[in-house]
Amino acid sequence: MAEDVEETTEEQTSVEASVSDRLALALDVDDLVAAIRLGRQLSDYFSVAKIGLELYSAAGPEAIGAISGLGYEIFLDLKLHDIPSTVAKASRVLGALGVSYLTFHAHGGVEMLAAGVEGLSEGAYNAGLEQPTSLAITVLTSDGDAPAHIMPKRVMLAAEAGCTGIVCAAGDLSEAHHYAPRLVRVVPGIRFIGDRVDDQARVSSPADAISGGADLLVIGRAVTAAKDPVAAAERIHESVVGAL
Repeated sequence: MAEDVEETTEEQTSVEASVSDRLALALDVDDLVAAIRLGRQLSDYFSVAKIGLELYSAAGPEAIGAISGLGYEIFLDLKLHDIPSTVAKASRVLGALGVSYLTFHAHGGVEMLAAGVEGLSEGAYNAGLEQPTSLAITVLTSDGDAPAHIMPKRVMLAAEAGCTGIVCAAGDLSEAHHYAPRLVRVVPGIRFIGDRVDDQARVSSPADAISGGADLLVIGRAVTAAKDPVAAAERIHESVVGAL
């Protein structure tokens, strides 16, 4: 009986750890101290932390070091979109900083995406770091009017350019898998039914996104704007466990 209880506890711990690996905490604040406070408060529930334009604009590369120092993998969400040479050079710098994920906007085209992928890889390699995941943004979750053909076109561009993953809405997961089954699929816009959707036009519950094939969920205001962020994080964990 004791052995059965021990095995059950180990399995539960393993599942909980795997759930944390599937969740990225979006630190969308303009103050590094506030970001660190959130990161510490929620470190039991997330293995990845997203640093976006707001925090990066406020604190720059310092944010990467500070948040990774809390034990998080860094998802740097800058949605790079410029001429290929500029994106390549910027990506090389960012790859050397130790990010685990970096986003590029697929609207920039295959040449730009390929330049970003190469720069990111070179930066990490030259710094002796593991190869990061290059993520192509397909269609923003705030864009509810995007034509239907845009998403699959951008998924195919990402695959052609050598990206290792994409960012898409949960409703696009099946189609994305059809066109590029090997790409990592990252889903933002996570909300529970009844939650405020704010500026997100295409949202999904955590369970639906995981059941639909998401590899990583980006969780922001559903937790960080909650009255009790820890309770909200626990609710998300329970929802994902039930979907696995």
